[in-house]
Amino acid sequence: MVRQGVAAPPRQVPRAVVMADVARAAGVSPKTVSRVLNGSSQVRPEVRERVHAAVARLGYRRNGAARALAAGRTDVIGIVAPETDLHGVAQHVLDVERAARERGLGTVVVTTGDGEGDDAVRRAVDRAVSLGAEGVVVAEPLLRDPAVLDAFADVPLVVPGELASPHPLHRSVAAAEEEGARLATEHLLGLGHGTVDHVAGPASWRPAVLRERGWRAALRAAGALAPEPVRGDWSARSGYDATRELLVRGPFTALFAANDSMAIGAGRALQEAGLRVPGDVSVVGFDDLPEAGFLWAPLSSVRQDIAGVARRAVELLAGAMAGEPAPVGAPPVRAELVVRASSGPPPRGGGAGR
Repeated sequence: MVRQGVAAPPRQVPRAVVMADVARAAGVSPKTVSRVLNGSSQVRPEVRERVHAAVARLGYRRNGAARALAAGRTDVIGIVAPETDLHGVAQHVLDVERAARERGLGTVVVTTGDGEGDDAVRRAVDRAVSLGAEGVVVAEPLLRDPAVLDAFADVPLVVPGELASPHPLHRSVAAAEEEGARLATEHLLGLGHGTVDHVAGPASWRPAVLRERGWRAALRAAGALAPEPVRGDWSARSGYDATRELLVRGPFTALFAANDSMAIGAGRALQEAGLRVPGDVSVVGFDDLPEAGFLWAPLSSVRQDIAGVARRAVELLAGAMAGEPAPVGAPPVRAELVVRASSGPPPRGGGAGR
């Protein structure tokens, strides 16, 4: 005899907690719950506490998609950045995300690939907007022609450097790239070096161009000759190779590298050549990596307020998204030179440089 099995009852899926459940638990209307969750100040403190207690007790989660549909807003911003693990860029992206989170904004990061140029930036901004970003921070150092963003005149944007066109929803925030390079070069000249050699970054990167410009400006102001720079690709290996090339040209007493990684490579090349840092050659970098102070010769370096740049970018973007007028005359976020043991006076009789 075959026994017929009894079918198990269908498994009950727990119903999601909705705003009406919170309202009943707190003894208020759904409209009051909405006001509390949206941060309205027009709710009595004791009512606000009851609502928050009910939210915690019931495990209520807001439906972001439904809220965005009802309000016509997503509270999400885009971050457009290159596909790289370079310290400055990666830290800037993290700091923008943190600054956005502190304002209650979500983020979506879209990368442009490696070295694809202005058209890749345009496509990345378009992608961020298609993913729901209400505004975009363009953290892309390869953007050479900001006019490529004119196609997004109706999108709140914050771009590095200067704006190409005065669109009401566009803002710019400038890091002190040129000022920082000038500080580094003036520091070395002030120690008595006759000139300063330069390991530059890639010519396609805007920060490299600005740092080279600051280096040249400081030499020009001091009446010093500017040796032909050697370019690296931001890596320690490229700084090592560039410094070996400089050594072939002839002796020098001071070197400014466009980032700390290349400065670290330069130090290795100088050591292998039997030269002391800073006894024979002084070296200054840029970015002030966390490791800069722990090298065998702690590295003098330019420190930028990357977090300050990110906060300013998000502040400007939030203002544009809210329809506020653009602020006038905002100065660049300042840089400072952190002097450590890698920079000192030239060796006796070596102050003339090359």
